[in-house]
Amino acid sequence: MEKVLVTGVAGQLGYDVMRELEKRNIAAAGADIGEFDLTDEAAVLEFAAAARPTAIVHCAAYTAVDQAEDESEKAYAVNVSGSRNIALAARQAGAKLVYIGTDYVFDGEKDGAYDADDPKNPLCVYGKTKLRGEEECKKIVPERLFIVRLSWVFGKNGKNFVKTMLQLSENRNEISVVADQKGSPTYTPDAARLICDLTRTEKFGTYQVSNEGVCSWHEFATEIMRQSGRDMWIRPVTAAEYSTRARRPQNSVFSKKELDENGFARLPHWKDALKRFLIEMEEQPS
Repeated sequence: MEKVLVTGVAGQLGYDVMRELEKRNIAAAGADIGEFDLTDEAAVLEFAAAARPTAIVHCAAYTAVDQAEDESEKAYAVNVSGSRNIALAARQAGAKLVYIGTDYVFDGEKDGAYDADDPKNPLCVYGKTKLRGEEECKKIVPERLFIVRLSWVFGKNGKNFVKTMLQLSENRNEISVVADQKGSPTYTPDAARLICDLTRTEKFGTYQVSNEGVCSWHEFATEIMRQSGRDMWIRPVTAAEYSTRARRPQNSVFSKKELDENGFARLPHWKDALKRFLIEMEEQPS
């Protein structure tokens, strides 16, 4: 019988993967920090052995991008050692593994969309540890692995750019947002549907997933204000002006070649996804 183990269910993506599995009446075991310490190999293997999954969707990660610059050991422990432990659990169970990756594995200097196999050159600790997590999984379960890279993630359950913009608009008339970094937002319910579709197949490999359409953070913020009917001026600034602890890629646009070649439908446009997210937030406030 099909059974999916999902890690990081308290986060944005894990939450929506669990919801999608429930909609499909697929048996699921959800895990977060309360269930086991990801960095404890014995605890991970014990939990997985009891769950007996046919697939594992590994959403758990250290995702505090700027904080990771000062907590590199912790980020490494969770994103590298933790992912290794999950891969060992997948191998032990004979389960398929979905590893959730990131656009931060690239340096963002390419002019066009990034192909999945383009050279990797992460600019920050977070990106480096997520790339190492990919590599660990490839070593341990090379034949039963899906790597799913996401970019600019937003969803109901957790902190994200859309929620931050909406909160700031409550008591500010103006905000500065970076206008020279481009990419594609990814709505977690849309990504969750694709991930669940993947787990039903044997089409293993690396997939790059985001909603369709490309924008800058400034364009994203402007559309958030437009769709939500807020009146706040979004002032465009450069990434150099808006300095952050961790460097981010200037270009996070993905090629979707692998989705197309393997017959998976692309996700809807990000503006459509934003519209649905705002409706979801109105109907079910967090």
